[in-house]
Amino acid sequence: MVAREMNRRSFFKWTAAGALAGGLSSVAIGGSPRAAPSERPNIIFILADDIGYGDFGCYGATKVKTPNVDRFAGQGLRFTDAHAPSAVCTPTRYAFMTGEYAWRKKGTGILPGIAALIVEPGRVTVPSLLKQAGYVTGVVGKWHLGLGPKEPTDYNGEIKPGPLEVGFDYCFIIPATGDRTPCVYVENHRVVGLDPKDPIQLDYSVQRGEPKSFVNGIPRLGSQTGGKAALWKDDEIADTLAGKADAFIEQNKGKPFFLFLSTHDIHVPRVPHPLFKGTSQAGVRGDTVHSFDWTVGQVLATLERLKLADNTLVIVTSDNGGTLDANGPDTEHGGTPETNNGHPHNGPLRAGKGSAYEGGTRVPFIVCWPGRIKPGVSDALICHVDMLAAMAALTGQKLVDAAGPDSFNVLPALLGEKLGKPCRDHLVEHGNVLAIRKGPWKLIPANAPVAAGKKSKQRDSGVQLYNLAEDIGETNNVAAAHPDVVKEMTELLQRVRENGRSRPG
Repeated sequence: MVAREMNRRSFFKWTAAGALAGGLSSVAIGGSPRAAPSERPNIIFILADDIGYGDFGCYGATKVKTPNVDRFAGQGLRFTDAHAPSAVCTPTRYAFMTGEYAWRKKGTGILPGIAALIVEPGRVTVPSLLKQAGYVTGVVGKWHLGLGPKEPTDYNGEIKPGPLEVGFDYCFIIPATGDRTPCVYVENHRVVGLDPKDPIQLDYSVQRGEPKSFVNGIPRLGSQTGGKAALWKDDEIADTLAGKADAFIEQNKGKPFFLFLSTHDIHVPRVPHPLFKGTSQAGVRGDTVHSFDWTVGQVLATLERLKLADNTLVIVTSDNGGTLDANGPDTEHGGTPETNNGHPHNGPLRAGKGSAYEGGTRVPFIVCWPGRIKPGVSDALICHVDMLAAMAALTGQKLVDAAGPDSFNVLPALLGEKLGKPCRDHLVEHGNVLAIRKGPWKLIPANAPVAAGKKSKQRDSGVQLYNLAEDIGETNNVAAAHPDVVKEMTELLQRVRENGRSRPG
């Protein structure tokens, strides 16, 4: 079941060599002479889970240490106005895959582990597009887009449709989330290590914290009986996924490949390997940021070892803003203000995961392609929903009219090219309500809840308008002073919603 034994030597080197204070000497990006970059690079999209805008050192963190990500950022392009398509997980993944805002389609909310596949086989997706361009495509890690033709998913036989039916050649996935059953891996069409004499049975009427919700001693959403031999070990998930990612790269080193590495870190339940426990100054949440950084380091080291680094475009980002959520009643594997110790996980941004404020969707986003992208910092407005159009442009393909209705070609921005106008001039931010960005302005419609996910009835009594160039923390509502901007932004949001698409051309 487990991809490989924990690489303890790497872990000990990581801690003993002072990685927590500055760098991982075994991971050097671009230490060798540069070759001319290919026009068809390998592509790796690393999507963290619940990592916020302020969780990496290169974005200002001091109480967690991210030497691998920071080194990577120093040799790549770091974006300061990049956004997840949604402030929560499933809709972000749907939008990334399809180039369509998830709020346009019913059934794209946060899914249970028994949901059917929500990406229609046959539609253009990032992996299907790249597969058409000659890439070998793989996904490793958290899926959370549903599996099978109908709910509830049957995990005891062949599981399809799934990733292989929407463009991937290979998959090794966590079906939903670490805090949702089933707690097993699926490789291609089957549960890994499942004993047919011990079938999996799931019950989503069971609430987290009830006795039947505990798997591996941790409360989950839904219960799981059966499948005992197939259960993952929570503290080995990061290593298992890194191992599978490395194996995919190794097996496909002779041809162009696309790898979607979707980590479990740092979603609840947060169960880092023992060698990461207590290594941060921000509790178990900070420890799992360290675990994520290690995963990035493993992938970069594999590229370097195989002499693929110069011809691989790597993106590191997150699926939504950060959060201090506990795992239901299980605070040991969650996060609290006390254990967080003042670490600003969303940096200067207001609110976090689930919210329509910037802390909900503005995320770290770093892209590196040695020899092709000059290191630096970009303030270009981009979004994960744009990856479909960008990958089409990168591989010289034209999107059919129906594909990627909200995906803008931001490839020039990713490459750091200077343009007369931005690749994307506006963006709908999907939190507890829909908000709209254009230039420095951010509009949240009237009567929007102050923070998503809260049961409080507190509401803002009117429309909210912020000038993010002057007020990134969204503390000063200037709607009354700019009625013309409010009118323009309100009408723009209405058009985007009603038109069914926003992609130009």
